[in-house]
Amino acid sequence: MRVLLIGANGYLGRFVADRLLADPAVQLTALGRGDDADVRFDLASGSPGALTRFLDAVHPGVVVNCAGATRGGARELTRHNTVAVATVCEALRRSGCGARLVQIGCGAEYGPSQPGSSTAEDAVPRPGGPYGVSKLAATELVLGSGLDAVVLRVFSPAGPGTPAGSPLGRLAEAMRRAMQSGDGELKLTGLGAQRDFVDVRDVARAVHAASLSAAQGVINIGSGRAVRLRDAAAILARVAGYGGALHELDGPPGPLRPSIGHPRADSDHVTHPGAHAGAHAAHTAPVAYPDGCGSWQQADVRTARDRLGWRPRINLEESLGDIWMEAACRI
Repeated sequence: MRVLLIGANGYLGRFVADRLLADPAVQLTALGRGDDADVRFDLASGSPGALTRFLDAVHPGVVVNCAGATRGGARELTRHNTVAVATVCEALRRSGCGARLVQIGCGAEYGPSQPGSSTAEDAVPRPGGPYGVSKLAATELVLGSGLDAVVLRVFSPAGPGTPAGSPLGRLAEAMRRAMQSGDGELKLTGLGAQRDFVDVRDVARAVHAASLSAAQGVINIGSGRAVRLRDAAAILARVAGYGGALHELDGPPGPLRPSIGHPRADSDHVTHPGAHAGAHAAHTAPVAYPDGCGSWQQADVRTARDRLGWRPRINLEESLGDIWMEAACRI
């Protein structure tokens, strides 16, 4: 099976590439903007015609799209998350390769949900921010394309390679600094959100399974269990061996009060869909959530079990252990 992987150098894409390369039946070609891609192509600015010619030359059986942006303004997010997917869909429609499309969506497409509930694929999406809107628009393009396609709505990915600017990445960095300086107390804000964390390696397994299946439509990929960020902080402290006290502060973050969920000011891009798990303390109450998902999100993952034969295998403690190992080695 020849697979074309778009966004192979991103957070999710790297693990998807590893998983696909481990399958001896897969011939993998990577397409992306980086120098390490087999073929350099920018979906946000490239034409469908140019991509069609490449598809006809390579003739993949499956196209996996892991590319996208998680930060930036509405215009940037639309260009990288929606226009780029429109280019992929149009190129596949024009091409004679007949490839199956596996599109990586995200849990932010659903928006806020009722605390205690599990969100299934038939829930009406109501994204609460531009990132979720841009990803939902991409999903609608895929579903309306007439292609053999499946959208994996990945909730909050965690594990090795977690970006330092993500909520769990910032948590690990704050703890590393506290341990390095000998602080016996770590004061944090933004720990009230509850998110469904799923290990990035389990996500890669789901992508592999979706590539081999005939499933179409939308399929949630998550752990099926919401975890409060303050509980994740306690697990990380245990994994790291941090014996200090963890204090959650109410109100806005100040210069000496790091916020775990507070977004970075820059508009850097990460080629994965899932760095959207967390909260930040707004400068005025109440606390706002930059992913637009409110205080609670938990996936109903029965469809993934029934249609892909997929279940999460890696628990949050192992994911956090890998995040900590990388943070501890950071100079």
